[in-house]
Amino acid sequence: MGSTMFGPTRHWLFLILGYFTIAATTLAQNPIEEKTTFEAAFQGRCGHGSPCEQLCYELHDGMYECDCRDGYILHKNGYSCAELNSTSPSTSEFEELTSDLESDELSNDNEEDEEDVLYMRGSSFTIHLDSSGMENFTENFTSNEESDNEIPQGTQLRPTSQGPNLEQKLPSTTERVLSTESTCSLECGPGGNCYIEELRSDDDDDDEEDDEGEENLFEGNDFATSRRKQESLRQRCQCPLGKGGDRCQHETEVRSPRFTGSGWLAFPALRAAYKHVQLELEFRPEAWDGVLLLAGERDDLQGDFMALILHHGFIEFRFDCGSGVGIVRSSEPVKLNEWNTLSIYRHRWDAWIQLNREKRVQGRSKGLFSRITFREPLFVGGPGNTTGLERLPVRNGFRGCIRHLEANEHRYRFPLAPRGDAANGFDVEECTADRCSKVPCSHGGKCLTTGSDTAVCLCPLGYTGDLCETRVDLQVPSFNGSSYLRYPGLAETSLSWLELAVTLKPTARNGVILYNGHHSDATGDFIALYLSGGHVQFTFDLGTGPATLRSESPVKMGEWVEVRVSRTGRLASLEIEEEPAQEILAPGAFTQLSLPLNLYLGGAPSSEIYSPKMKTKSSFVGCIQTVILNRREVGILAEALGGVNVGNCGHACEARPCGDAECRPMRERFTCRCRPGMPHPCPSTNEYIASITSPTKSNIIVSSSSSSSSQGHTQQDKSVPSFTGTESYLHYNDADTMKRIISYRVDINMRFRTSSSNGLLLWSGRQSDPLEDEDPNNDFLSLALDQGFLTLSYNLGSGEAEVRYNLTRLDDDLWHRIRAVRNEQWSSLIVDSGPGVSVSSPGQLRQLNTDSGLFIGGAPDIVRTTGGRYTKGIVGCISDLVLDSDFSVALSQPESATNTDSCIP
Repeated sequence: MGSTMFGPTRHWLFLILGYFTIAATTLAQNPIEEKTTFEAAFQGRCGHGSPCEQLCYELHDGMYECDCRDGYILHKNGYSCAELNSTSPSTSEFEELTSDLESDELSNDNEEDEEDVLYMRGSSFTIHLDSSGMENFTENFTSNEESDNEIPQGTQLRPTSQGPNLEQKLPSTTERVLSTESTCSLECGPGGNCYIEELRSDDDDDDEEDDEGEENLFEGNDFATSRRKQESLRQRCQCPLGKGGDRCQHETEVRSPRFTGSGWLAFPALRAAYKHVQLELEFRPEAWDGVLLLAGERDDLQGDFMALILHHGFIEFRFDCGSGVGIVRSSEPVKLNEWNTLSIYRHRWDAWIQLNREKRVQGRSKGLFSRITFREPLFVGGPGNTTGLERLPVRNGFRGCIRHLEANEHRYRFPLAPRGDAANGFDVEECTADRCSKVPCSHGGKCLTTGSDTAVCLCPLGYTGDLCETRVDLQVPSFNGSSYLRYPGLAETSLSWLELAVTLKPTARNGVILYNGHHSDATGDFIALYLSGGHVQFTFDLGTGPATLRSESPVKMGEWVEVRVSRTGRLASLEIEEEPAQEILAPGAFTQLSLPLNLYLGGAPSSEIYSPKMKTKSSFVGCIQTVILNRREVGILAEALGGVNVGNCGHACEARPCGDAECRPMRERFTCRCRPGMPHPCPSTNEYIASITSPTKSNIIVSSSSSSSSQGHTQQDKSVPSFTGTESYLHYNDADTMKRIISYRVDINMRFRTSSSNGLLLWSGRQSDPLEDEDPNNDFLSLALDQGFLTLSYNLGSGEAEVRYNLTRLDDDLWHRIRAVRNEQWSSLIVDSGPGVSVSSPGQLRQLNTDSGLFIGGAPDIVRTTGGRYTKGIVGCISDLVLDSDFSVALSQPESATNTDSCIP
C-alpha cells in the first residue's frame, strides 16, 4: 500500500490498537464474564414478548438468544443492534467493539476481515506501515505475554483469508520428526526435510510414546539394545506439497491426495463459518483411526475448535463453542479401502452427520455459547502443527485418500496455490486408488487397486467376470480366499444360548468360516468358527477372555463335513461328524454374548475386524452348503446383505434338476423342495432340517438329475428323551444337581418341544407324610405349561409366587428355548430371546429348601407329589437342561427314567 493511501489512516490504526489493548486487558481480567455479557440469554420463548430488536433464536432449556442481521452488531445489552460503519467508526462504536471482544466473526465479509484483526486472540500477527517515513517499520503485536517472542528467522509466512493485515504462521514440518541433525544425510531438495523415522509395527502409537522413544533412544550402555533401536530407524525425506520421490526430486501434481498418516494439507482458515458449517467429503480410509480435518481458534487446541476424526472405524465430529465439547458419532463404521461419502452440517449448538447416505445422526454441544472462532489454518489429513491433541482420542494423521472436500459451498482444490487452494503440505502423494476410474466395474462392482499399477473389480452377488459383466445363477456358494457373504449380526438373539450347524467342503487348511464381533476395532465379545492347520476351531469371548475348542483330527480337504456348535452361558461344545463332542467353559463370570456387528461367512472385507485371539485371519477357501442358526436354516444367498467374489461350487443343483421346485443340496446329492401348490413327493422343509439337526435317524428321498432312484441318508444324533404325559419322567437326586437347585439362586436354561397345552416340565419340592396334612407353605419350584403358556411357580416358605409368560404359546410342537432365573425372592422368565417378565415372592424368606430331588418332564403320582397343582406331565421332548450356565444335566443318563423314549422328530 502506498504512503499516499496509508498516511491519513495511520493515527486511526494506532487508535484501534489502543482500544484493542484496553479490551484485551479487560478481557484477561474476567474473560468469562465478558463473553457471557455479549452472548446474553433470556428465559422464555421467541415471540412478541421478546426484547430482541432484529433476530431471535430459541435455545435449549427454555432460553432464547438475540442476534442481528448482516451489517449490524449485537449490543452488549444482548438485545439491541447497532449499524456498522467500516469507513469512519465513531468512538462509541469502538467502545462497543472492545466490550464485545470475545464475539465471533461478523456475517458481512468485508467487516469480518476487519473484526478478525481486532479480535485475534492468542495469536501473533504483523502490521506493515508503508509510509514515506516508515518504509521498514514493522510492529509485532500480541494479545498476551506469551506471544511476545519474535518470529523465528526462516519461518514461512503466507497470507490467509483473515484480512490484508494478517499473516499467519504455517508449519513447515510434522510432529513425527525424530531427528533433523547432521546424522540424517539425505539430500531432500528445496523445501524437503530429512529426518530419522522409527519403524513400528503399529503406526497408531501415541505421540507421547514417540517422544519417549526419542528421549531414550541411545541412553544407557547396553550396546545390543542400542543397536536394535538403531536398526529400527530409517532415514526418509519428508517432501513438501508438489514434490515426490525418494529425494523429493520429482514434480508431482496432487489432484486427489493420499495421506500416509504423517502428512497433511493446510488451507486458509474457514471464513463466515462461526455460526454454521456445511461439509461434504469423499474419502477412502486405509486404517481405522486418524484425524481427517481440524480447524480452531488456537494452535494449542485451547478454546473453540472443530475436528473430524476416525475413531475405531467410526466417524466422530467434535466441536467446542467455548463451553464444552459436542460429539456426534456415526452409527455405522466406515468402509475400509472403499470410497465413503460424508455430509456434516452444524448450526450453532446443533450438528448432524450422514455417512454413506445412511440415517442421519444428530448431536449438540454443551453450554451457552454457540459460535466458533476459526483463526488457525484448516488442516486436512492430519493435525498439522496443532498441539494439545490430548483433547482428542486420536492424535495420528489420516491414512487414505480424499478426492472431494467442500465447505460452505466452496469446493477445495488440493494443489498448492495459486494453482489450487492449499497453502502448505507435507507427505502427500497422488491417490493411486483413482486408477479405478479406468476400470468401469459393472452391476455395482467395487474397484480395488492391487500392489501393482492395476485394479480389479470385486463383483457383487450374482455377477462375475473382469468387469462383473457376466450374470451367474448361484446355487451353492464357493469362496476363493478373497470372498465373503455379509448378514445381519446375531445382536441380542444369542445372549444366553447359541446353536450353529454348518456343512462345508474346504480346499485349504486355514480360513475363517464364520465370524461375528462386537466392536469394529476387534475388541469385545465375538464368535469365530475357522480352520487352523486343517483342524476345526471355535473361539468365543463373553468379555472376560477367550475360550477355544479344537477338533481332535483335521478334516479331509475336498470332502463335505458337518460342524455343530452349541453354547449355553459359559459352556460350549463342538462336534465334527462322528467325533465325540469337545466341551469348554469360558473364563470369568460373564455369561451373555452381544454381537451387534454384521455376521460374515467365508471371510470379511478386512482382516482387521477379526479378533487377535484367533489362530488365523485367512479367508476360507472351499464351499459352504448350509448354515443353521438356533435351529433356523439361513438362506445363504437369499438372506445375504451383500457379498464379494462368490462363485458356484460345481454342484448338481446348478443344472436346475428340480424344474420349478427348489433344489436343496445335501452334500454331493440333492433333494427337491415343493413350493406351495406343487404335487409331492417333495420332502417338506421340516424334513430337510430334521436331516441336519435331528437326534434320530431320518431317511430322505434324493432325486438325481438323470434318474429317479433314491438313496438313504442317515445321521444319528445323541439321544434326546421324550415323555408321554402320564407317569413319564426323569429323576435326579445327585449332589451336583441339587446344590444348584437348593440355594439362594438358580439359573435354568431348557430347550424342549411339546404338543400338550398343559403339563409339568420341572419340579422340586418337599416330601410330605401321607398321614399328615400338607403345609401350604412347603418349599417348591416348578416350570409348567398352562393353556399353552409357560409359568414359573415357587414358594420359599413365606408365600407362593407365580410369573406367567403370556407373549408366546409353546404348545405348537416346535422347539423352544426358555430361561428361568431366581435370585432370592426375585425371579424372571425369558422365552425364545423375547423380553423378560419378572415377579417377587412375598415374605422375608429367600432360600429354597426341597428334599424330593429334581423331576423332569413329569413326576410320580403327580397330583400327590405336587399337592394338586398339576395333573400330568408334558407330551414332547426335552433336549437340553443347563443349570447356572455351566452345569449340563445329563438327560441321556438319568439316575432313574420312567416311561421315556427317544425323541422322534
